[in-house]
Amino acid sequence: MKPLTAKEEEIMRYFWENDVLFVKQLVEMYPDPKPHFNTLSTYVRSLEEKGLLSHEAFGTTYRYFAVVSEEEYRNGTLRNVVRKYFDNSYLSVVSSLIKEQDISVEEVRKLLDGVEKLNAKK
Repeated sequence: MKPLTAKEEEIMRYFWENDVLFVKQLVEMYPDPKPHFNTLSTYVRSLEEKGLLSHEAFGTTYRYFAVVSEEEYRNGTLRNVVRKYFDNSYLSVVSSLIKEQDISVEEVRKLLDGVEKLNAKK
């Protein structure tokens, strides 16, 4: 999955929260000062080219919708981070969090319990 810019991710959140939108509706959802219709339209078309959005035609107007869920995007992004920065090792990720004290012993125990439960189901 191609990485998104901060603006692209912001726009995707509108689609994840609202399912289907015309660009005009997207513009209306933004706080003032609202972005220009053409600006958002360009971003939406770019997101469609990246495979995250698709559209239905209504005459000369398009209604867009997400084809990748927020969870799918999040999981893909996490996999990319793990692969790029942690040599594809989730153990390295957890070790790093422990070293930086971003995760407690109790949280590690919960993680282990979850892994054991998943493995027991297999």
